[in-house]
Amino acid sequence: MKLTSKGRYGLRAIVDLAIYSEKEPVSIKSISIRQGISERYLEQIIGKMKKAGIVESVRGAAGGYHLARDASEISVGDVLRCLEGDLSIVNCPEINETKCEASQLCVTKYVWQKINAGIQDTVNHIMLDELAAKSRELLEEHGDKPRGISSCDEK
Repeated sequence: MKLTSKGRYGLRAIVDLAIYSEKEPVSIKSISIRQGISERYLEQIIGKMKKAGIVESVRGAAGGYHLARDASEISVGDVLRCLEGDLSIVNCPEINETKCEASQLCVTKYVWQKINAGIQDTVNHIMLDELAAKSRELLEEHGDKPRGISSCDEK
């Protein structure tokens, strides 16, 4: 499984929102500047998260976005599934509860089940508040400056 830029950028954007929207709503423009992500792309990403109930918008001159729930209640899995859809590495019919002709003799389905379960367990147990706390530590250590696109996002 390889995440698209939508998932990677969306996770960066939601962490940014968790940090900066505690006192007032955050504009897409400010996220764009801090994260080095285009405003137009962020609008699409934030729009999907709004539709999924992860973020809320505030209208008006001081408007913007903030989290719809506490950061401790939003998992990485919530965000990635909203933006990427199914996180399974293989579309195995047996795993998706539809029968496969080879299922009785297929041993690889156990591999895919274990990998998929491991991914789900991991993304469901990393909460947004943990990422925000780690990001705050890094910001204190390295300074609060625009990050731009990281090398992992270019791959």
